[in-house]
Amino acid sequence: MNQFEMMALFIQVAELGSFAAAATQKGIARSVVTRQIAALEAHLGVQLIARSTRRQALTSAGKVYLERCKAIIDLVQQSEAELIEEQLTPKGNLRVSLPLSFGLRHLSDVLMQFAQRYPDIHLELDYSDRMVDVAAEGFDVAIRIASELALSDIVRKIGQCELYFVAAPSYLALHGTPQSPEDLLQHQCLQYSHHSRWMFTESGKEVSFSTKGRIKANNGDALAKAAAAGMGVSLMPDFIARDYLADGRLTRILSDDTQAPIGIYAVLPSNSYLPERVKLVVDFLAENVPISLQEQKGA
Repeated sequence: MNQFEMMALFIQVAELGSFAAAATQKGIARSVVTRQIAALEAHLGVQLIARSTRRQALTSAGKVYLERCKAIIDLVQQSEAELIEEQLTPKGNLRVSLPLSFGLRHLSDVLMQFAQRYPDIHLELDYSDRMVDVAAEGFDVAIRIASELALSDIVRKIGQCELYFVAAPSYLALHGTPQSPEDLLQHQCLQYSHHSRWMFTESGKEVSFSTKGRIKANNGDALAKAAAAGMGVSLMPDFIARDYLADGRLTRILSDDTQAPIGIYAVLPSNSYLPERVKLVVDFLAENVPISLQEQKGA
């Protein structure tokens, strides 16, 4: 028996007042019960039950230990019951970190559908382009758009998007149109705060280079506005660029230099136990985010 099982057996013996009665209830030999209680006492270094030929009684240490054991067993049983109940009726708080622009465009509606399907799950949505520490900051899941992930990240891919080089017609008229990625070294590049290098595909291989520019931001919509104002060239995801391209505020450049798709990931705090509500929201996003992205492309 493990420690937990011996504690449960001790409770039985104490409440029934008899080794024999506990053995009968468990369907095992009385000698087995005696040995297990003796092993528990040896492990603890105290006598829990005073025995004589006529009777047995809890010692003072046994009385204290009994109450502690009952509290522990009750807590374990309650936890198991709650987990089983959650699987049957998912409930509880769910704290999610979302990138601002993508979150508002593609995740808000999906998560509202999720909330309608699971009314006992309470959502706390944190919209920010800050790179959160999922575990340390108490998030259940964070949605991250990234070309590279830390080796320690526990992730599930839920979608992907394309990247476009774009600039305003006014900027291109003034500074010329880059004909190759290398030409960008002579241009003002509008950069994400946490990315100082841009990547492109050349002859089937990914190549990266450092960019320069006097404007950085941690949000794609902010960079799109800067690009539309003629402040430089930007490399931005299609879900932001599409509206600007459609109405002519931005022009796509270097379209022959294809970009590798960038992944959209659900980042989890741990690869061990995940509450049912976390599994459900990740599955729901993985199913519905690609649909949302496809609908935008078809719009």
